[in-house]
Amino acid sequence: MRILKFGGTSVGSPENIKKVLQIIADYQAQQVPFAVVVSAMSGITNLLIKASKEAEQGEESYLSTLKTIEEKHIQTVSDLITIQYQSEVFAHVKRIMNDLEDFLKGIYLIKELSPKSQDYILSHGERLSAFIINKTALQQGLKTSFVDARTIIQTDRSYGNAKVDFEKTKTLIQKNILLKDGTPIITGFIASTEEGNTITLGRGGSDYTASILGEALAVEQVEIWTDVDGVMTADPRMVKNAFSLPAISYKEAMEMTHFGAKVIYPPTLQPLVNSDIPVLIKNTFNPTHIGTKVSQKSEHINKLRVKGISSIQKIALLSIQGSGMVGVTGVSGRLFSSLAQAGINIILITQASSEHSICLAVAPEDAQKASEVIKQEFFYELEAKKIDQLIVEKELSIVAAIGENMKDTAGISGKMFHALGKNGVNIRAIAQGSSELNISAVIAQTDLSKALNALHDAFFLSDARSLNLFVLGPGLIGGTLLHQIAAQYDYLVQKLGLAVKVVGLANSRKMVFNQEGIDLSSWKTQLDQGAASSFDAFVQEMKNMNLPNSVFVDNTSNKEIANYYEEILSSSISIVTPNKVANSGSYAAYESLKKASLGAGSQFLYETNVGAGLPVINTLQNLINSGDEILKIEGVLSGSLSFIFNSYDGSSTFKEVVLQAKENGYTEPDPRDDLNGMDVARKILILARDAGYALEPEDVNIQNILPQACLDAADVDAFFVELEKADQLFEDKRAAAAAQGKKLCFIACLQDGKINVGLDEVGADHPFYGLSGSDNMISFTTSRYKTNPLVIKGPGAGAEVTAAGVFADIISISNQ
Repeated sequence: MRILKFGGTSVGSPENIKKVLQIIADYQAQQVPFAVVVSAMSGITNLLIKASKEAEQGEESYLSTLKTIEEKHIQTVSDLITIQYQSEVFAHVKRIMNDLEDFLKGIYLIKELSPKSQDYILSHGERLSAFIINKTALQQGLKTSFVDARTIIQTDRSYGNAKVDFEKTKTLIQKNILLKDGTPIITGFIASTEEGNTITLGRGGSDYTASILGEALAVEQVEIWTDVDGVMTADPRMVKNAFSLPAISYKEAMEMTHFGAKVIYPPTLQPLVNSDIPVLIKNTFNPTHIGTKVSQKSEHINKLRVKGISSIQKIALLSIQGSGMVGVTGVSGRLFSSLAQAGINIILITQASSEHSICLAVAPEDAQKASEVIKQEFFYELEAKKIDQLIVEKELSIVAAIGENMKDTAGISGKMFHALGKNGVNIRAIAQGSSELNISAVIAQTDLSKALNALHDAFFLSDARSLNLFVLGPGLIGGTLLHQIAAQYDYLVQKLGLAVKVVGLANSRKMVFNQEGIDLSSWKTQLDQGAASSFDAFVQEMKNMNLPNSVFVDNTSNKEIANYYEEILSSSISIVTPNKVANSGSYAAYESLKKASLGAGSQFLYETNVGAGLPVINTLQNLINSGDEILKIEGVLSGSLSFIFNSYDGSSTFKEVVLQAKENGYTEPDPRDDLNGMDVARKILILARDAGYALEPEDVNIQNILPQACLDAADVDAFFVELEKADQLFEDKRAAAAAQGKKLCFIACLQDGKINVGLDEVGADHPFYGLSGSDNMISFTTSRYKTNPLVIKGPGAGAEVTAAGVFADIISISNQ
């Protein structure tokens, strides 16, 4: 035999009730004996509470609330029962509602609502739903019978949370249910006292009704039909990647319920544990799904050491500490006893091994009372300064990793705290039981969503990690990057288990955000339809979304946005950028960014600052980290200048070569921005700083290769006029170098803590002599690479290689 319980959502509308009746019909067709327990229609219990409170306060609005309740049930009957059978059902509903109205009128007149009266009022929800469902089932030809649970479940007089007399109840159930003809449709949640008074079973009471029946009838299993596909790995409203678990143990279910899971309540399991009767959580709206089986030992997916990431959204943390507590016997006992006597439930406890401090979490509504109780209990210790002042912190949450197999696996705690730490989630308190069934952490409420998603990724999606990108500047480089991400998405998911989502996108005019990810096949259209853009608003929204594994990608060369970098890094959002401005400003600003990144656990990656897609900075950092000493760095660090001087062989004038470079897109719109050497100076300065030199921009010696008339030209056209006049100047330099078998190169050099940038001559024995096109080349002379310097060569410019370098930095963040 089985017990099927259908919750409020499952019976919340005529359409849903039809689904329930189909499930009943399917089970009857299988000829397996079963009984059905139903809750009140969704929302009805809350309306009944509302009506009772209104009546107690002398508000006539209880009548309109009653009318709403009646209309919902009348409409349900109209939709489910054919006209010729409606009058009988309408009459019964009306009798129940009249009874309820008379009872509430008494409450209204005396303005008093006892727990006993409240229970009687609440019983009407289940009595109505079970009656209507039974009548509908009979009309459809199903063999069912209505059972009022007050006739089969007997309790004490603890109104609002009755304690069941299992011995008497078992006799009543076996006597009444087993002899019923057809499938019993039983009211959940309600019972009766020995005197016959109506009483309720408390939170999750309909589930409890089902388990009471299950234990009394020694059923094969109890099935809880709800609106989700079983017990989820996390709250699906906050963690979109949450999925249902095929099986968990009783202990795991109880822990997950304590920490916020609403699918099943601990009292439901209590009657079933000793009898080892499993509970199956099923979805009324997806009945073919296997659901979640809760039993003595979870027999499936044992490879998952953590079974769920649960949370309590709102808690308050109370902390007492002081030298007067160290080694003093009975402090903890006094603390917990005083709170227990005041009826305050403690959610979490943690105590330092030195006994210097104790932290405990309570519901926010209990915080004030708990504070007063503790101050009263430890009045003399507080007065004598043996105990410091009590600290009460609110707006906190608890996240918990739960799993019965965690105790057999090393590193679970480390993995949990690493996932929180790298996402900037500060932990206020930690608790772990000796059974290692759950590890709990108290965090800020504002970090709850991020923490849940970060932990879920860490424990359940190790084969599908996620990165949330906020991309600024979808121009030539940024647009190419978006194309590369879209083209590579499936490969990254399948081969690297990495889901790269662009959740924020902005240009100078518009910005758009989508937590689920912007569709990169239509990002231009979405961006055009976005909100007005501003750097400040973009950064603020990025922080407000507070997503785990967030990365800010700045594809601009804007100086203003670089001023936000420290704020972004301090918010535990990593940065990837080809923008050289932030790293080539003052040394103090450079150091601040490094410290902000280190302090918040975020990463600041800027490989493309120097060599586009070439691994220049990464190589330099690896050399230094491995203990090598940098003696000299020499490089052709500008793709545009490399092209100009590699192409300047005397067959064309210097002006013609520069013009060709501009037309090919190698230079800035104004070629003077390349020829003045400032871009190269910024790059070598960044390398020098990463090599350990505290240099300022003014420490870079830049050789000016342009005549003053070129620099002073009013616009680009005027510049080319003046450059043509200087052709002979450059030809003389080229010819002089060629006469010695050398060629001109624009070189940046760091040696002995000094930086020089300018035009130089190199012979055939120099690595730079063989450069062609727009290639860059960097030479590292170190203690290990002294005789033969370490050389890196490749394309130093172009949207494709720069975007690829940015993309590579993004991917590397996922590996940290």
